[in-house]
Amino acid sequence: MLGKRTLETNRRDEMIDVTAEVEQFIREQKINNGIVTVYCPHTTAGITINENADPDVKHDMLMRLDEVYPWEHAKYRHLEGNSASHLKASTVGPSQTVIVDEGRLVLGTWQGVYFCEFDGPRRRTFYMKAIEG
Repeated sequence: MLGKRTLETNRRDEMIDVTAEVEQFIREQKINNGIVTVYCPHTTAGITINENADPDVKHDMLMRLDEVYPWEHAKYRHLEGNSASHLKASTVGPSQTVIVDEGRLVLGTWQGVYFCEFDGPRRRTFYMKAIEG
């Protein structure tokens, strides 16, 4: 079964913890052991796994991505003016796969699954696919 979730982002750059939504999907699908893939179908957003205990980690990650890929650059050519968001999304990646064991996501103590917005605010969608086995 394919799971689909929609969310509203509030800022141009934002990391939204979607771990609870992924865990809920695993429960709904009654997956005991297997994997779940979380996928973002947008070219200016992505999915990552990182620390979910200290909010400064999200701040620091978004700050450094903005420094590496500034919103304004004299050599950008993309007509929409959001080249930085495309670069950030490609760096983060469109998906993450997590092991499911005994009905729970196998994440580290401080890890969470994040939807990463790089061109907001927008209404966004992400998908989940769980495979038992």
